[in-house]
Amino acid sequence: MNIHPHGNRDIRDEIRDYWSDRAPTFDDEPGHRIEDGAEMAAWETLFRRHLGPANGRRLLDLACGTGEVSRLCRGLGFDVTGLDWAEPMLERARQKLPDVTFLQADAERTMLPSESVDVIVTRHLVWTLVDPEAAFAEWHRVLAPGGTLLLVDGDFVRKGLLARWLLRGRAVDHGRMDRHREILQRVHFSQGARADAVSKLLATAGFTDLRTDTRLGPVHRAQRAALGWRKSLLRRSEHRYLIRASKPEGD
Repeated sequence: MNIHPHGNRDIRDEIRDYWSDRAPTFDDEPGHRIEDGAEMAAWETLFRRHLGPANGRRLLDLACGTGEVSRLCRGLGFDVTGLDWAEPMLERARQKLPDVTFLQADAERTMLPSESVDVIVTRHLVWTLVDPEAAFAEWHRVLAPGGTLLLVDGDFVRKGLLARWLLRGRAVDHGRMDRHREILQRVHFSQGARADAVSKLLATAGFTDLRTDTRLGPVHRAQRAALGWRKSLLRRSEHRYLIRASKPEGD
């Protein structure tokens, strides 16, 4: 891990500011918003496969952003609370889901009561963590015994030959790309968040029954029309995964 002279507090502020600045257009980018119809159905099937019936269980959507996963989970029947570090993201989430509670806090330091939720879900959060060991210990504390953690993430750093070819000549926002690169160099998974490395840290934090699922094809196929052929193929070439883990009864 690269250590920056400004220290961890500064990088967390920069991460918050980066996502705050992206909030106004975040839902305009395919792959962030979950489109109603085939894409929402694919996500629902994936979540049901790993979470089972909702039965009104208390669910925490960590790094909820503009509330798309919160919207998905509320539709499945969970009692949803969303948490994000960027207030502009939360403003948009509250507009979508005025009957859902959204809180501003750092996902690594939630400030929530111990054993206060039955399910924790995250989408594309783990790769941004400054201190995943501390974060996973925090999530273990907040989760009730017998509860479930569900992570959707990926390695967005290491690029194979196909990915490098697909990215050639692509139009990019260089200012945003530079900010992204600067942040990436300073987080824990600067070389990519591989599923096996994430699972090892989860086990160290006390999670058990760890299962990795890379069967995200139905989601990617449903996103294909919005993404376009190039980005759709790039997405399918990346190491993307879901990890399900449990907090043992009695912990």
